[in-house]
Amino acid sequence: MVKLMVADSFPIVTKGIELVFANSRDIKFVEAVADGDAIFDALKLHTTDILLCEIDLPKLNGISVIRRIKKENPEVKVIIYSAQQEDVYAVSAIKAGADGYIHKSTDILTLKDAIMKVYLGGVYISPSLSRKIALDKNAGKSNFYKKLSTREVEVLKLLSNGKRNKEIAEELQINEKTVSTYRARLMKKLNVTNLIDLVKQTKSLEL
Repeated sequence: MVKLMVADSFPIVTKGIELVFANSRDIKFVEAVADGDAIFDALKLHTTDILLCEIDLPKLNGISVIRRIKKENPEVKVIIYSAQQEDVYAVSAIKAGADGYIHKSTDILTLKDAIMKVYLGGVYISPSLSRKIALDKNAGKSNFYKKLSTREVEVLKLLSNGKRNKEIAEELQINEKTVSTYRARLMKKLNVTNLIDLVKQTKSLEL
């Protein structure tokens, strides 16, 4: 039986998933947490096979959670479960080490199938994104996640949430100078000259 932990800041989401799998013979809901830091305390108390994790978490974002789990709890597989734009975040999450990406609009049967696929050693992304990636390769393009690296997407998301360089540096465990470098790269890639316009660009990308 798959032991499932869920990380989401909205109790209605975690409670809903708990109820969905309450009578499942294949999946056992073991714990719910509301922020990124709490995941690692819970993993010490509960044997977990799969973490179903929102990418936009308080205290520690989903991408940072993936990286830390791969170092500290490599036996735990991570599926990002989010309403964030799939084209932007799914590729970044997989590149960071996620074992799957499921949009919150997905139906329950597909969610269960994705969990079981990852548990058995596979990687799950939606059929629509798989087709887009295939078309992208055939066309020789690289415009998924708007030509941004995984780390640049993280920094951009945190900037759009109003975080200052120091706060971003602390959350991502990098120095402030590095954050400034990423910020400069983002402005160049998105063709803006100030933070306000950078945030506007972020909103237009539905980050």
